[in-house]
Amino acid sequence: MEKYYFSFDAGTQSVKVAVYDAAMRCVAKASNPTTLQYPHPGWVEMDADEYLQLTKQGMKQCIEQLKATGIDPGLIKAIMGDGIICGVVGIDENGRAVTPYINYLDSRTQADAETLKELQLDIWRQETGNAEPLCMFPAMHARWLLANHKGFQAHGRKFVHNAPYILLNLAGLSSSAAFIDWGTMSGWGLGYRVYEKEWSAQQLDGLGIHPDYMPQIIKPWDIIGTLSPEAAAEIGCPSGIPICAGAGDTMQSMLGSGVFEANKAVDVAGTCAMFCVSTNGIIPELSRKGSGLIFNSGTLPNTYFYWGFVRTGGLALRWFKDSICQKATDDGYYAFLSEAAASVPPGCQDVLFLPYLTGGYDEYASIKGCFLNMNLDTDQFVLWRSVLEAIAYDYREITDTYRHAGIDINRITITEGGSRDALWNQIKADVLNTEAITLEISGGAVLTNSILAAYATGTIADLPGALAGNLKTAQIYAPNPLNAPLYKKQYQRQKELLKKLGN
Repeated sequence: MEKYYFSFDAGTQSVKVAVYDAAMRCVAKASNPTTLQYPHPGWVEMDADEYLQLTKQGMKQCIEQLKATGIDPGLIKAIMGDGIICGVVGIDENGRAVTPYINYLDSRTQADAETLKELQLDIWRQETGNAEPLCMFPAMHARWLLANHKGFQAHGRKFVHNAPYILLNLAGLSSSAAFIDWGTMSGWGLGYRVYEKEWSAQQLDGLGIHPDYMPQIIKPWDIIGTLSPEAAAEIGCPSGIPICAGAGDTMQSMLGSGVFEANKAVDVAGTCAMFCVSTNGIIPELSRKGSGLIFNSGTLPNTYFYWGFVRTGGLALRWFKDSICQKATDDGYYAFLSEAAASVPPGCQDVLFLPYLTGGYDEYASIKGCFLNMNLDTDQFVLWRSVLEAIAYDYREITDTYRHAGIDINRITITEGGSRDALWNQIKADVLNTEAITLEISGGAVLTNSILAAYATGTIADLPGALAGNLKTAQIYAPNPLNAPLYKKQYQRQKELLKKLGN
């Protein structure tokens, strides 16, 4: 009998939904854009119920595609999704949102994070691998909601992430069943014991977060319930389909890029540009104050990784296309920009871009986004290339940190939406002085979810083998040694500029 699996990726800019068959071939897919709101400077909010509705909408679109090709929706055997690891929403007794969804782009807790840093509690590094709080951590968002949001103070029962919120409501469950998988748990940054996969009573007490607000921690492939009749009616498919616990988006992108062991590097080129390196556990030199790195638990047991980030990496590209070029409805304009920018000399005629459009962080907290060194010959293609190069320069700083800790980075796998830009891939290879590759399936998280759904329902027994079997290299980008000196110079100029602006 044929078997099919529903998968979704609830990201910052869109919700992607797809259906895969037992051979992990995509037979239906849909993508719908999300809405980001900026109620105050430095604040970024989203609507958890919009995430739920966009997921249902995408699932309905996929069901219509299946029916059009003669595939019976009754053959769908499981549902699994992933979502943002650094984001949180407060829910009431019935499992419905009573607060906005606050994610990693938000900086409202910057002052609170600085206050907590002054405590210099070593337990954070020991138990989580993260030496100090950052304003993007869900633990900080939860503290803010507890102190400031009257709706949560009156009716709040649990904190959950966006994918668990979607899955909880697809199954028609209440807050008493609220859950989080062990990988997404580590997205909290603080408040848990990363090796034991459990909340830390001592940390939560220090953060002022009562343990009752925390969801239960379960495995990504655990079945949390089945598709409710109400949700099934909206989507147009049978009810009773098993629903898996889901996973974190970064963790799934890592798996989809073939990272099953230590010392592998992945560029997750999404809205938040993230440079990840897998390890066997906490490395003291990387889990130190000021490293700028975050330590997380992977989807698979006993897998761990560090990641550095540019919070508005991919979002800066969307901002440039939508706001500067006024091409908000033309996604093909990305390719047009990069094709023309390929003829712009490396270094962009000394034009520099600072990609901190929602504000910097830590020592650069006061810095905002800007272009520098423009002249009358500067056009949109020079500016576009400078945006691509700026994010690669921030990656260079992250890569240097890894290399100084003894991690040999001689190849990176670039995944997610940004991997489709050949110019950007080559710039990264040149700036980082390492080989870069892309995969035939660039949005690996969605496919990975379907593989885990098949594992959860017993169709797949060898999970690592199934994941590895879907890896196929698409392109290889070798670093151009002629560009290395110029990019090194520009990178150093950017660092010097940031130090001056940060003082």
